Amino acid sequence: MGFEEEALKLFLTDNLEKAKEITEKLNDFNKQRQEIEKKIFEDAVKQIEENHMEKDPVIVVGGEGWHHGVIGIVSSKITDLYYKPSVLVCFEGETAKGSGRSIPGFDLHNALCESSEYLSKFGGHEMAIGLSLERKNFGAFRTKLLEIASQSNLEEFAPVLMIDKELQASDLLEENINSLQKLEPFGESNKTPVFLYKNLKIDSIRSLSEGKHLKLTLKDDVGNVIVSAIGFNMGNLAEDYRLFDKVDVVGTLEINEFNGKKDIQINMKDLRKSI
Repeated sequence: MGFEEEALKLFLTDNLEKAKEITEKLNDFNKQRQEIEKKIFEDAVKQIEENHMEKDPVIVVGGEGWHHGVIGIVSSKITDLYYKPSVLVCFEGETAKGSGRSIPGFDLHNALCESSEYLSKFGGHEMAIGLSLERKNFGAFRTKLLEIASQSNLEEFAPVLMIDKELQASDLLEENINSLQKLEPFGESNKTPVFLYKNLKIDSIRSLSEGKHLKLTLKDDVGNVIVSAIGFNMGNLAEDYRLFDKVDVVGTLEINEFNGKKDIQINMKDLRKSI
């Protein structure tokens, strides 16, 4: 976000009051980043789904006024959401800057090498890249990248979920979710923690957005708690599960705010019937 000097000052100062002052500034900057990141993510998802880009072998999307300092983080979230390589580009007048994230098995940097005629400069590695280009070349660059990715049979690539911890009912505290947020920003070298929660009973189940997403209410009979869960692009599973089925879910934890009420929610990556 451009405030790296403040972080350096925090490490260098030996004045406690000055350290507190800088810390408050950095917390404010981080809140701003979270808000900007959320807005870009929502804009990108809206653009992707309105134009059915989730069906493309690689997702390439651009936006006006997106902050280039956070689009790499958002690209990582888009790749996690759709399990497809993604490149996000922010337009700045007649030029544009972009960041991309990939999935194991698709060399995104090599794809840029093959489409370099449309780029001003680029760098990175197989899993993460940065680039700049003239705005007028964006369409041709996107077309070329789609062509390259379509030859890689990406639809055959299956995601591998790395689970960090198995949850118990006692872990579902708002203070725990808030403590996880202190580890942000999450990205390629700092993955969002993923959790497994086993033996949950389906208390309610429905699909959203014309069958695209899956919404569950889950009950832990042992811990006597109820937790909500959302599965983006998992609506096709609605017919595979019924009320009172016991399931294991894998996902990330978040605070969902609606009508002034806060609830802990599992953002699901996968689920299965309990064994």
